[in-house]
Amino acid sequence: MTEIKQKNTVSDEELAYANRVIQILKQYYHRHVIGQEALGDALISSIMADGHILIESVPGLAKTTAAKAIASAVNASFSRIQCTPDLLPSDITGTQVYNRNTAQFETVFGPVFSNFVLLDEINRSSAKTQAAMLEAMQEKQVTIAGVSYHMPEDLFIVIATQNPIEQEGTYMLSEAQTDRFLIKEKLDYPDVHEEAKILRLLEKDAGKDEAVLSTEHIRTLQRICRNVYIDQAIINYIARIVSATRTPSDEMKQYIRFGASVRASIAFMKMSKAHALLSGRSYVIPEDVKAVRHNVLRHRISLSYSAVSQKIQPEDLIDQIFSGIPTP
Repeated sequence: MTEIKQKNTVSDEELAYANRVIQILKQYYHRHVIGQEALGDALISSIMADGHILIESVPGLAKTTAAKAIASAVNASFSRIQCTPDLLPSDITGTQVYNRNTAQFETVFGPVFSNFVLLDEINRSSAKTQAAMLEAMQEKQVTIAGVSYHMPEDLFIVIATQNPIEQEGTYMLSEAQTDRFLIKEKLDYPDVHEEAKILRLLEKDAGKDEAVLSTEHIRTLQRICRNVYIDQAIINYIARIVSATRTPSDEMKQYIRFGASVRASIAFMKMSKAHALLSGRSYVIPEDVKAVRHNVLRHRISLSYSAVSQKIQPEDLIDQIFSGIPTP
């Protein structure tokens, strides 16, 4: 596939190019992961939208396998960081080491300086260590000994996983941390047929495939995604949705502590474009916004004690908010 010159709108040629790259990513993903269709689409969409993704599920549902599979499809640098309570910020970002031969301090970069960074079980690292990723995820740079160093300019995606059921040795992510994730995907157990396929796949002992795409393919895909057309009426629709999380109705006010930030609006626009492209379209429709609503908002709406005690899920509140806003 050849590089496509930049344009302000998505042409038929660009749309065909994007469809080919997306299909290649999907095929590679499904060679390594059985089922978990929603997770595959979420990973591909977050890459297209150039955003970070948080994946949550109980242990053993292929969170790490899926993240590694989608990253290994691209011929790019990859780092896996196993988060533990004793992990230090410098273990992620890097530090300065004294060189006795030169009698000077030298900067040693940490594993965060990769195209794809997998933070496995992010909630097992301390709040101080989690904070080390804030600058990297937002500004795409880290500061070591007062000097700022930039992440890889061509591609930088953080894929984090967390386990919601184990509380011992875990630390809740701060609102500032979770808000920097473009989306949050939740996984459920596979059905009986999918589980049987997983066992067959393990029996075949499928090895790691060679990369099938380059960072240039991904950069082009991201540019095409940015140029997907979104009408002003849908932008206004997104703004009303996010505003409704901050000023909920009297019925819902008791369940929401605070609503989503402006990052939610930006995430809606980016993910709606990605979903449109994933659906083979060069323009956004209201159904794209609705399709990504849970991924965009579930980690940005803070539940009150009343909601937690009544076991009300964020997805239930999100659906109520959407039902109260007219579709353009």
